[in-house]
Amino acid sequence: MFPKLTLAAALFASLCALGPAMAADEVNVVPGLTAVGAPLGLHGADPVALLDDGKNVEGVATQTAVHEGVAYYFSSEANRMVFEANPDRYKVQNGGFCTFGVSVNKKFDGDPNFAAVVDDKLYVFLSEEIYQAFLKDKAGTIAKAAENWKSIEHTAARDL
Repeated sequence: MFPKLTLAAALFASLCALGPAMAADEVNVVPGLTAVGAPLGLHGADPVALLDDGKNVEGVATQTAVHEGVAYYFSSEANRMVFEANPDRYKVQNGGFCTFGVSVNKKFDGDPNFAAVVDDKLYVFLSEEIYQAFLKDKAGTIAKAAENWKSIEHTAARDL
């Protein structure tokens, strides 16, 4: 039994080493991998629908694009193609972590149910309560988050 277990562990380690290279917690992703071998970003929500239409629409695995080692799902082929033509435009700010959290040097989950588009950029938040706090000082929160992101981007969430 141990030789099979050792072989399985070695195979798993090899596959992990070949996977997408990402530093600790640079992008907020769902645990596990998608069918394309990359972790899922934005909880599977369609970033084009969020940014362009202001709607949280669930994407589907059959319409997947990978950008910077993260898989994104889209609700249609048209949205996937729009994203692929200009992925940086649809990039969620602060790696998809809660913008308010980043403004206080934390990496909280960013939930697309609580999203805002400001100056044609997409921001996500932990909860309704946090989103409401953001609305009281949008510009200040965004500026503080942008400043803090420079120093915490490459730091694991658990280390903050």
